[in-house]
Amino acid sequence: MDSRISHLYEFAEKTLSERRFIHSKNVASSAALLAKKYGEDPLRAETAGILHDITKELNPEKQLQIIKSGSIMLDDILLRTPKLYHAVSGMVFARDTLGITDTGILEAIRTHTTGAANMPLLSKIIFIADFISEERDYPDVDVMRRESQKSLEDGMRYALKYVITDLISRGKTVHPDALSAYNEVILQLNE
Repeated sequence: MDSRISHLYEFAEKTLSERRFIHSKNVASSAALLAKKYGEDPLRAETAGILHDITKELNPEKQLQIIKSGSIMLDDILLRTPKLYHAVSGMVFARDTLGITDTGILEAIRTHTTGAANMPLLSKIIFIADFISEERDYPDVDVMRRESQKSLEDGMRYALKYVITDLISRGKTVHPDALSAYNEVILQLNE
């Protein structure tokens, strides 16, 4: 752990459950490794990784308060999907409470659940790192890890297809940002 962000690890450890803290540490570690591989600043990736779920364990009402305090308006699908609140509330919390001013880190936190079109490198890294962190054991996690080593686009394609297919199979909404991210990645890979 870099001494420049040790206070964020300490804060996360005090704030999150043991299970969520372990996950966040693993995402930070995976993100730093992906950053080294793909040419992003590992410290930025580690920072976004340790903070990506910082508000996930707060109740939805508290998350909505944080979002409103940050003057963020949620679209209709986000507003009706409390499981997605933590990405937006986490971004606001990191900015307004923890003093994170790096817009790339904030965007990576914001897009780590749905993805988005035109994701910068750091956002792609956090999106994938959340899928491949060490403790993950969902079906196909090994395939996801291999795909993310081929290229970020291959990792994004696999992850987005996995999520979108899973949501549809369970009769859940799919956020338009996920569809936009998927379409963009498919077009890039087909070029």
